[in-house]
Amino acid sequence: MKFTASLYIVPTPIGNLSDITLRALEVLKAVEVILAEDTRTSRTLLQHYHIEKPLESFHAFNEHKKINFLIERLRQGVRMALISDAGTPGISDPGYLIIRAALQENIPIDCLPGPTAFVPALIKSGLPTDRFVFEGFLPHKKGRLSRIKELANEKRTLIFYESPHRLIKTLEQLAEHFGHERMASVSRELTKHFEETRNGTLHELLAHFRKTGAKGELVLVVAGKD
Repeated sequence: MKFTASLYIVPTPIGNLSDITLRALEVLKAVEVILAEDTRTSRTLLQHYHIEKPLESFHAFNEHKKINFLIERLRQGVRMALISDAGTPGISDPGYLIIRAALQENIPIDCLPGPTAFVPALIKSGLPTDRFVFEGFLPHKKGRLSRIKELANEKRTLIFYESPHRLIKTLEQLAEHFGHERMASVSRELTKHFEETRNGTLHELLAHFRKTGAKGELVLVVAGKD
């Protein structure tokens, strides 16, 4: 395998460690530095595959401060890989800023294909997959309701990431503005032992999770407006 880039964007498993690609392992073994969202989480993955490389913290709270320093090191020829805790960097995870800065400096970048949580959740929802909109996390406070109202008339399938403690609130607000009978799906703990996908109307999902609660990382898929 030829390593022609300076910065490699490397997706990592969203749960099952066996989901990493052979190419991703080759890159992680070849680079000189691995930028990790949480070094403790990433160290578990690297140890599983017997990869010993320097890990540097790179997350939403320090990326602005570290960009210039990292870009200078890349210019000097230090080969790096960027990984997140799970999935593809840049998709609701740090990555956009350093990728943009590297492109502006004409630093070669390579992005490997790999796991992204919303793809299996979308497919398992049974909702149309030919046209969809990935919204990531809804705003927590400011602009939240206005964004939900804007999306109420969206005809394409909608995909959201959500945390367990906000799922009920999100389902309530979507049911209020989209309609209680709008079809939807909630997937949690994808690729893990307790993986679950529940499909139904927003009303049915709300009733279920009010009763059972929600745990783990969640992907919410909602049908577009007819």
